[in-house]
Amino acid sequence: MALDGIFLSLLRKEFEPLVDGRVDKIHQPSREELIMTIRTREGAQKLMFSTGAGSARVHITTADIENPKTPPMFCMLMRKHLAGGRLVSIRQDGFERILFFDFEATNEMGDRVKLTLAAEIMGRRSNLILYREDGRIIDSIKRVGQEMSSVRMVLPGAQYALPPREQRLNLLDCTKEELLAKIAENPTAELSKAIMKTLEGISPVFAREAVFFAARGAEITAKQLSGDTADRLWFYFSKVRDSINDGTNVYTVLKTKEGNLKDFCFCDITQYGALMVTKSFESPSVLLDYFYAERDSLSRIKQKANDLFKLLINTSERTQRRVQNQREELKECKDREKYRIYGDLITSNLYALEKGMAYAEVQDFYNENCPTVKIPLDKRLTPTQNAQKYYKEYRKLDTAEKKLTVLIAEGEQEVKYLDSVFDSLTRAQTEGDIAELREELFQEGYVKRSKFKGKPPKALPPIRYRSSDGYDIRVGRNNKQNDRLTCKEAEKTDLWLHVKDITGSHVIVTCDGEMPPDRTIEEAAIIAACNSKGRNSSRVDVDYTFIRNVKKPNGSKPGMVIFTNNYTITVKPDTELEEKLRV
Repeated sequence: MALDGIFLSLLRKEFEPLVDGRVDKIHQPSREELIMTIRTREGAQKLMFSTGAGSARVHITTADIENPKTPPMFCMLMRKHLAGGRLVSIRQDGFERILFFDFEATNEMGDRVKLTLAAEIMGRRSNLILYREDGRIIDSIKRVGQEMSSVRMVLPGAQYALPPREQRLNLLDCTKEELLAKIAENPTAELSKAIMKTLEGISPVFAREAVFFAARGAEITAKQLSGDTADRLWFYFSKVRDSINDGTNVYTVLKTKEGNLKDFCFCDITQYGALMVTKSFESPSVLLDYFYAERDSLSRIKQKANDLFKLLINTSERTQRRVQNQREELKECKDREKYRIYGDLITSNLYALEKGMAYAEVQDFYNENCPTVKIPLDKRLTPTQNAQKYYKEYRKLDTAEKKLTVLIAEGEQEVKYLDSVFDSLTRAQTEGDIAELREELFQEGYVKRSKFKGKPPKALPPIRYRSSDGYDIRVGRNNKQNDRLTCKEAEKTDLWLHVKDITGSHVIVTCDGEMPPDRTIEEAAIIAACNSKGRNSSRVDVDYTFIRNVKKPNGSKPGMVIFTNNYTITVKPDTELEEKLRV
């Protein structure tokens, strides 16, 4: 899933209209991301730079990403040096995974200076480095000291040096003979790995696709490459080379049948057959924007809500352990009737017992056969005191059973509630969503007052959708909003939906008491599944009924309701449809 050098070269071509544009805005949404808005005569475009180990890239984005209230230091430094500057060129050395953005800017003295922003897209070593014309580094988004790397330091004031580079062939200008000779240098290696050591700037998925075409699906080593297979391999590379030069690439994303994103490439991918689903895009930036949008959104939310995630996980685990211990204690209460019977049998045989006896042998008149039972006695106590001791133990266990039953039920409800908040937190899309969940936990007593700063957040509106038949659909963002939506805002004649037996949002279809068309019900059920813990499942059951059949028990946790007269529909979560129906 690496952004290879060839893909980066195609992005560079896409960026060419940005040359001569002016840097308008610079934001840093997270520690490893930077967004630069460049304004040209045709309008403004946002460049996304990411240096995350699993998401390193640079591309044009249309995503509306929330920025922190206080910009980080690197963001302030970039604004100081590049704000208002003119982008004069974008360079790439062969298919090396580095793009150089050259700017003309004005320094503090008012002089025109040339600055370069190097976007190094190299997995966990990815970086964003700003340096002067003389090669002196101003700063970088990731500083690399001598303790981190003895080969190449990236620190303010140090001289910028290119990362170590292996000598490999360029796909656009190498010959067939050069290619085959270079591959032959690794005879025992798998052909796909030998190709990766031969050609510069290619990803594993592209190398495997080339071998899949050349060897007709067989797995071969570099030593086995000859004759017709070698000709087919060169033919494949020639086609790819032509598409790169002509700009006719097929930008492809690979997804599993369940909809999970797996990989992407600048050409069509057929090696997985029916095991994977492919989706094509019109440009490399649109592909990357689609591929990383959901992943990056979740990553940013996790960073901003890390304390809440830890709190919910720890509290839920602690509550589950407590409930389990209470269940074990409840098992011990099952024998409580034995102690009451012992007390009755001792009381009914007081005339035959006396102090100092170790046990009492009496007939059990509670059993129809009246067998003789042996009841242990405390020698220090009188028979009456022994009977009272057994009655006391019985009352203790009887009271414990009643209280434990209530406590276990409350604990189970608390675990469900914490699970629902956790689910809402994983689906949070903005800082406002997180703030509202933090406020909910504060009101429920899970977050201390010292950790809750500022005024309570303004309530966000429900997520809105419109079905293919034109029906309005509203979805709660969290438990508090679920309660407001279901118990206050929705009409008694609206349709209510919720995933069966798992946590999720309340979904309301405005329908004035008439059952909506089957297509609308199915779409609303898919929306409910996508806004629930079961969004990654292959099938999800969804209950639906009218609002008049939904009640909220007194004293119940936020988001908890009971309902009757419901129907159930089974759907497959479809995030693309859910996104398409969103208003």
